[in-house]
Amino acid sequence: MAAAGRMQDGFVCEVGPGAGSLTRIILSRGVKSVVVVEKDRRFQPVLEMLAEASQGSMSIVWGDVLSHNLAKSFPVEATHLWEEKLPNIHIIGNLPFNVATPLIIRWLRAISERNNAWTYGRVPLTLTFQKEVAERMVAPIGSAERCRLSVMCQHLCHVQHKFNIPGKAFVPKPDVDVGVVRFVPMVTPLIQCPFDIVEKVVRTTFSFRQKYCRKGLERLFPVTMRPVLVETLLNDADVDGKLRPFQLSIEEFNRICIAYQKICQQYPTLLKYDPHSKAGIDDEMMAKML
Repeated sequence: MAAAGRMQDGFVCEVGPGAGSLTRIILSRGVKSVVVVEKDRRFQPVLEMLAEASQGSMSIVWGDVLSHNLAKSFPVEATHLWEEKLPNIHIIGNLPFNVATPLIIRWLRAISERNNAWTYGRVPLTLTFQKEVAERMVAPIGSAERCRLSVMCQHLCHVQHKFNIPGKAFVPKPDVDVGVVRFVPMVTPLIQCPFDIVEKVVRTTFSFRQKYCRKGLERLFPVTMRPVLVETLLNDADVDGKLRPFQLSIEEFNRICIAYQKICQQYPTLLKYDPHSKAGIDDEMMAKML
């Protein structure tokens, strides 16, 4: 709980409360309200008992957090302008490992677009992940753990791996240790492009993690256009194509994304091109469209 910061008179959304162990602690911290989002109805009796005992401070949303929008979970008066200090709103979650990564990607998109919970301002998150995933999120340039998730998290948020919790502390006990990670959205993202472009460029670059970054970046373009367009991309971005993806700084990714966006303005159909998608536009069709 200490990782989430001061909650007095604040508003909290807890994701995956389960039997409510953490919920009880949150309610004891003098918060104004707690919204819990839980999918598993087996916890309904204990959570409803907690809600009743809270005398109106706690409400329950039954459903999958992956599809739940938090845009109306907090009072309007709790809102702060994006450039101001953080609102006294907290998102806390002890997440199942199978949803943790897709959920943080979904929330990073929402942070980028300032929707969902982030209509209220730069709402911080304190979430649990498999320890190895937590380490990837904060991995520095050149490290063995550096990956797509590192760049996507670090360009939008100040990310801190606060501490680890042994798996034996949880019921049921996971096979791995758990890392607690805190995210605070930045006032200005480090990569100045729309989320879809950033995600596509970073994902494609890391598709060949141990190869030169040129190898992955080529996949942004259909085969017939690759030799010319990847050269244009690297020249415009002023990036050495012989760097490995994990050696690229976020500033270099920023320049690559800006250069790619510029090329897409010249060839708009490139935005739909995905060499990994069977449903996407294939090389031959893309070449004709260009």
